[in-house]
Amino acid sequence: MKKWTIFVATLSLFLFISCGGGEKNTATPPPDQHDHEHEGQQQESQEPETVDAEKDEHQDMHLSPQLQKEWGIVVGSAASQDVSSQVKLPGILTVNQNRTAHISSLIRGKVASLAVDLGDNVRKGQVLLTINSPDFAQAQADFLQTVAKLNLSRKEYERAKLLLKEKALEEREFLRREAEYEKLSTEVGGLGAILHSYGMDHEQTDELIQKCASRSPEDDLCELADPYLPVPSPLSGTIIFRDIIIGEHVEPNKVLFTTSDLSTLWALLDAYEKDLPFISKDSQVTILSTLHPDREFTGKITHISDTIDEKLRTIKIRVEVKNDKRMLKPNMYIQGMVKNKADGQKFLAVPEEAVQTLDGEKIVFILEEKDVFAVQHIELGKKIGNRRIIASGLEEGQKIVIQGAFKLKAELNKGTFGQTHVH
Repeated sequence: MKKWTIFVATLSLFLFISCGGGEKNTATPPPDQHDHEHEGQQQESQEPETVDAEKDEHQDMHLSPQLQKEWGIVVGSAASQDVSSQVKLPGILTVNQNRTAHISSLIRGKVASLAVDLGDNVRKGQVLLTINSPDFAQAQADFLQTVAKLNLSRKEYERAKLLLKEKALEEREFLRREAEYEKLSTEVGGLGAILHSYGMDHEQTDELIQKCASRSPEDDLCELADPYLPVPSPLSGTIIFRDIIIGEHVEPNKVLFTTSDLSTLWALLDAYEKDLPFISKDSQVTILSTLHPDREFTGKITHISDTIDEKLRTIKIRVEVKNDKRMLKPNMYIQGMVKNKADGQKFLAVPEEAVQTLDGEKIVFILEEKDVFAVQHIELGKKIGNRRIIASGLEEGQKIVIQGAFKLKAELNKGTFGQTHVH
């Protein structure tokens, strides 16, 4: 009986220990000094990992010279320079409207003769065509008849003044003759103005009056009038338009010829709103044409439009261009280089192609050492033509990628940066 009791007690104690009852007896010895040193080494080993993470932000790339050549990588130095804003604007050439004239007849009639043709150079006052106009002849006859009446009225008026002094004429009659004389004087002035509007000058109307004064009493005034009206050019230039033939009936509203001085032309350039801060009437303008790729034509801005096109969002810039050798033609497509130079100021500026956007920030790629490129964060200033002013983040003399930066950015987005060699 005692042996069975001892066996049960021994089995219970064994089960109690196996199930974890009581205090655990760990075989691990208490930490000693060696363990404390090991723990300190673990803490120290975590600090370089943080430093490495910071280094990853200073991402760089190792590129072999051959790969740089394949990617089109070009390196240049960041340098302060006299920055000039240069904007390239598309445009078209037109005639100088201040030196162009549309010529038409001022009266109805039929073309009797033509004196010029397309492409002819004419001088101011040169007759271009002659029109046979009965209305012109009638206007001269009316003028001469009124002049004749005026001469008779003048004699009556002069006689009335003498009679009034001698009290041989009533004052009322004197006033009537005076009023008639003044009325005819006004009519002669009005009819003479009509003749001037048709192209007759004062010398020609005076000759017409002399011709009338020397006529015999039986001559008809209408026979003194000449129905042939010469149409002169109002300015010197070249005939660039013709729409008339001999014998054609013309009306005053029809343009017969266009004469233009082609020694200067207008270049109408289209500028966008963003370009306006860099354009003024003092800007230097050079006109370029694909027809003459080796030539530059100087111009001067004469007008900047006050309104912006609602649809195209462009504004017209009018440039007067010298064309002494007639190499440029109206309606030719051209490009205008508008340049403004900063007044003696120097800025650190880089080509716009060198600047890239990464995670919403502006960066450039700098050459740290041979074949090693790194990301450099910068802040930009104004855009001047195809260059960007660097406000901060870059120092003069640093080597930067001026061509091929986009390719480096693409590799950056692939995750190839960070102490990585690219082959």
